[in-house]
Amino acid sequence: MEQKDYLLREIEKIGLIIRAIRQRLFGGKDSFAVNIEQQVEAEKGMLFRELNFDLDKFLLLDVEETNNYLNKFEGFNVENIEHLAEVIFQIGFNENFNKSRIYLEKALRLYELVNRKSKTYSTEREKKIITIQNVLNLR
Repeated sequence: MEQKDYLLREIEKIGLIIRAIRQRLFGGKDSFAVNIEQQVEAEKGMLFRELNFDLDKFLLLDVEETNNYLNKFEGFNVENIEHLAEVIFQIGFNENFNKSRIYLEKALRLYELVNRKSKTYSTEREKKIITIQNVLNLR
């Protein structure tokens, strides 16, 4: 029972951190950072400090390595992987961000991973996959 409580706390912790990052990056009309790259760097630091999650390393991993990396964190359930994909997706769609392609490719891989792991179909997720695929083919 204690192990289950610990796991639930870890899932909640990761979810809260990812939602906080998303809120800070994309919270409101005027809250988006003037310099997206500085804001992304700050959020990467938060991920590393709070979870020991290295986003720079994570972005460079192939599909199998990505799955293995996420499995090291007990709180990365399907829902939290999808939240992470959403944050990376939104960063990638920022035209002022130099590394957009890398972020979009990782978001696509994460959405595909969620599709494989999830027991539910999401039309919203499928729309994002198609959108990313279309953008990557144009860039």
